[in-house]
Amino acid sequence: MAGTISDIKKLDYDIYKYSSYSSSYLPENIREDNPSNQTSRWSSNTNTPPQYLVLKLERPAIVTKIKFGKYEKTHVCNLRKFKILGGLEEERMVLLFEGGLRNDSVPETFNLKHRTNSGELLPIKFIQIVPLLSWGPSFNFCIWYVELLGIEDSMFILSNLRKYNMLREVEIVRLFLKHCRQQGYVNSFSALQEETGVKLEDEKMTELHETLVNRGDFKKTEEMLVGFIENGLMDNYLERQEYKPQWSLQLTPENEPRPGRRGGHQLIIDPMTSTIYLYGGWDGNEDLSDLWSYDVKTNRWTLIHERSELLDGPTPRACHKMVYDTRNSQIFMLGRYLDSASRTEENINSDFYLYNTITKTWFLICNDTSQVGGPQLVFDHQMCIDVDKQTIYVFGGRILEPNYRVSLSFRNEEETTGQYRYSGLFSYHISTNTWAHILVDCEHPTASSPYVQSIRSRVTHSMLFHHKHRKLYIFGGQRGKDYMTDFLIYDVNTNELSNMTPENNNTDTKNVPQSGFTQRATIDCEKDEIYVLTSLSKEKERRDLNINSFWLFSLSKKEWCCVYKSEHSNGENCYQKSQNTCHEPCPRYAHQIVYDTTNQVHFLFGGNPGTNSNVRLDDFWVLRLEKPNRGNILRYCKYLLRKQEYEEITKNDPLSAILYLQTKLYDIIDHSDPVQLKEFHKLASLLFKSDTVDGETEPTSLLTCPLASTASASAPVGGNKHKQQRADDDGHKEEENLAKVMRVESPKSVEEADTSSISSMSSSDCSQNQPQQGAATQQPPEKLEGNSSAANSTVPQKPNAAKDGDGGRAAIEANAPTPSTSRSSGGMARNRAIDQQFEMKIRRCLLFNKLVDLMPEALCQPKKNISDFVLL
Repeated sequence: MAGTISDIKKLDYDIYKYSSYSSSYLPENIREDNPSNQTSRWSSNTNTPPQYLVLKLERPAIVTKIKFGKYEKTHVCNLRKFKILGGLEEERMVLLFEGGLRNDSVPETFNLKHRTNSGELLPIKFIQIVPLLSWGPSFNFCIWYVELLGIEDSMFILSNLRKYNMLREVEIVRLFLKHCRQQGYVNSFSALQEETGVKLEDEKMTELHETLVNRGDFKKTEEMLVGFIENGLMDNYLERQEYKPQWSLQLTPENEPRPGRRGGHQLIIDPMTSTIYLYGGWDGNEDLSDLWSYDVKTNRWTLIHERSELLDGPTPRACHKMVYDTRNSQIFMLGRYLDSASRTEENINSDFYLYNTITKTWFLICNDTSQVGGPQLVFDHQMCIDVDKQTIYVFGGRILEPNYRVSLSFRNEEETTGQYRYSGLFSYHISTNTWAHILVDCEHPTASSPYVQSIRSRVTHSMLFHHKHRKLYIFGGQRGKDYMTDFLIYDVNTNELSNMTPENNNTDTKNVPQSGFTQRATIDCEKDEIYVLTSLSKEKERRDLNINSFWLFSLSKKEWCCVYKSEHSNGENCYQKSQNTCHEPCPRYAHQIVYDTTNQVHFLFGGNPGTNSNVRLDDFWVLRLEKPNRGNILRYCKYLLRKQEYEEITKNDPLSAILYLQTKLYDIIDHSDPVQLKEFHKLASLLFKSDTVDGETEPTSLLTCPLASTASASAPVGGNKHKQQRADDDGHKEEENLAKVMRVESPKSVEEADTSSISSMSSSDCSQNQPQQGAATQQPPEKLEGNSSAANSTVPQKPNAAKDGDGGRAAIEANAPTPSTSRSSGGMARNRAIDQQFEMKIRRCLLFNKLVDLMPEALCQPKKNISDFVLL
């Protein structure tokens, strides 16, 4: 019976090839797992790339995982970065994984890509391991042990090989269909499609190609694109775009109350009413006990209680934590910091408060949670609430104890070695008013018991609750002098604790938020995204790294990406009441942020800039993370279409072009934006540009001379190639810049990928498709459009391309006329007409490629071209 993808087993392999080895550290050593034997490894004799090992399986298999064994101790030659390729043939391998190993003794297993882009299983026979970086930068690469896991059942593999080869056959046919359409091989296109039954693309894309490229119906094309966008065909492209961060200072009306300067305060938000609550903090001289609310809709602060302790509320405090219960409109508060002089038996209690936002009343739930199974008095901890289950989670933080319990010698040891006591993971059930100690700290007296679960507690970490996943996500933190970047997951339903390794972590600090810095994290459960703001370190010796950075972690992709990074330096404007001169917050710690899920914006208030022991901030910032929307991409598509139509009109009817510029293009440009306005002026200058060849005037080649400058736009087609290349590059960059201004990322490498195919034919190839000189030379230019069928999406070929320095552009249709070589006015007019048709079709083809690159890949023609696989 054939196997299934779940029938995973260890696969046998041989060492097929290697780059080098050092001494007795042979490649064959990786087949045996001897973690205590320092010589049982492969070591390259250099760290100069490329170094590699090629493993060969006994027979083709579906390889799903790879396991790396390690030496029993850390080692400088361990792989910090590597990539793995695989394929059925040694010469044709694809990337299966890229990542890195931790520098420890724990074996690591990684999932390998084992399916094609269409979802079919991918059989392979060769595995290539390519080291990229070792933990010791100047050391050679070492691999101690490699184990491959997968399925190799013969019948199962044979079945999948057939499917795989059929897929390859279909892709080969699609590449030929694309080539035939671009080169104008109408009969070949039709015959191949009829013979194989393979479609080049979705019918909608074929119709788009026919409308735009063949018929040049820009109005109909624009209507089609509107329909595509409204039906969500470009939503995936929009989702892939990076966020654009935008900070703005949230100024409230003058002469209205607002919170003063502080750090160590707490912010929470009621997402139902878009109301932010702020409590307490340290103003540089004393702890505060004021409670404020901020209405996001009206942009107004309200002082609820100036001194909460006078209304049965909590005493002044900082470094506490709060959560908001949306079901009952209640705030819960726990923890605070006390200096050593205040840590007396009377003050060291862990009080637990509730505030009802409807009745505006405080209630003391418990005077000391440590007496009822909860945590001792802590600060720099984290709190989350599971509203559905009415459960609050408290994790980490430093434990404070009365002074008389701590000897002077121990206090000195604390200050010098950082050997503090840390709290574990607790839960509080609201309806039953009961605490549970879920995970004890790893140094807790009971942690050594086999029946007790423990965790490595910390401070300055992040903890968030995902109500859909039913999981707590804990990232980073600091324990003593140890800065941590681990990513822990606690499943509240199964009580399982696991460590997530991001796909792009590679144990490289450049790919994750910096450890040891005050982190402020939020979560968007609908988008499956975690946001982390890191800023100024509390540690004075790390103040040289004083930058704000905002990170995003995708829970679906398991990837970090840095959305924003700034080296804003602290200045006096950051401490003034009016901060209009600042465009973004200065670095700080002891600040707070909240995330408004309704409006999808972050709010930041106050903090400590780290420059003066008494200086605190009261600035209030809004961070918006914006991606292009459907309106942005529609505007961008309209701009591309109208720009192309305008360029075509300028060649034949300058007066109509002026009117088109003043209406259609004027409407799509944002004239308040200097970049777009500059582009608009360049479009206007097209009306006054021309090329001169042999004393005759010809239209400017808008393909080879992009809209850059007068000098580049007026260069002859056969002019200096280096200058031409610079003009091309400048044109592409300016178009990309305009796309960004219009809030859409311009599709990458479209022209580079497809121009090679469109322009692949040599002059000798072109001549084979041309009739004899004089034949059909009197055919009027309007007949050059030829057949308007979907298959006939051709790009006209410029005759005598080699002479004109055009070096083989796309082929014209087989019956295209050859212009007369005489210098008669009629011959030159026909020559110019053919040149214009030639340029027009190439520009339309490239525009089509750019538009379909915004749509789902499954609907479109292949990205690659046959020319990509042909080497001469």
